Amino acid sequence: MRLTVRHQLRYQYDQPVVLQPHMLYLYPRTYPYQRLQHYELTIDPVPSKVVRNVDVEGNVQQLVYFSGPTNHLHITAEIEVDSEPFNSLDFVLFPFEAQRVPLKYPAQVRPLLETYLTREGVTPAIETWARQLAAGVGWQTVPFLIALNNAIRQFTYATREEGAPYPPEQTLLEQRGSCRDYTTLFMAACRSLGLAARFVSGYLFGSAQQEHQLHAWAEVYLPGAGWRGFDPTENSVVVNNHVFLASSARAELTAPVSGTFTGKANSVLEADVRIKN
Repeated sequence: MRLTVRHQLRYQYDQPVVLQPHMLYLYPRTYPYQRLQHYELTIDPVPSKVVRNVDVEGNVQQLVYFSGPTNHLHITAEIEVDSEPFNSLDFVLFPFEAQRVPLKYPAQVRPLLETYLTREGVTPAIETWARQLAAGVGWQTVPFLIALNNAIRQFTYATREEGAPYPPEQTLLEQRGSCRDYTTLFMAACRSLGLAARFVSGYLFGSAQQEHQLHAWAEVYLPGAGWRGFDPTENSVVVNNHVFLASSARAELTAPVSGTFTGKANSVLEADVRIKN
């Protein structure tokens, strides 16, 4: 199917400001089953320069430079991707020891995964919870990931458009959060059992709750399968209705727009996402 995304961000300033360079993560990543067919980025005021590159984690990063004062910044990204049906669970874990958690990665890949294995945010409460879920499915890797998805899906969803993800233990104890809170908790639970996990920012088609906002989910590195997506907000594995923008070991490094301005103005942001097929 073809998915079309229109993402608009409108910043208004109550007096003129000078925009410093801004960093955009609004260009979709390519996956074997998802191909970019069209991309258009419109920025007002017109930037003096746009540099498109690849960052340290393989994401397409756009650096935008401005000149002169302005009282607004409007950014619109229009994306079309062809997304084929994909069975995210069609793989064989190898070596076979990877079929159980806690997991130890082969020596040749573990150094490359260290940044996705950091235990930041992993508390005793989270590790105990993760171990209880794993014990309930016989310490099997994939059933653990599915059980973790299902457990988080039972929490109360809260729309929260701004701010960093809550600490994972806060989300666990309150059993409430947004998609980025759920994703950060999912990652912490995975890392507590030796599973490399990363935060993914993008869009989701087919969910009335998520279709008009940026979405977040997790990817886990599985030997023999590579990076595979799990969406605890939807209690699903990632198939062909997710559109990927950026992934990182740290959620804050996937922000769609980041930058500063000089001046004493107050700013207001309006954002709108439209996705259809």
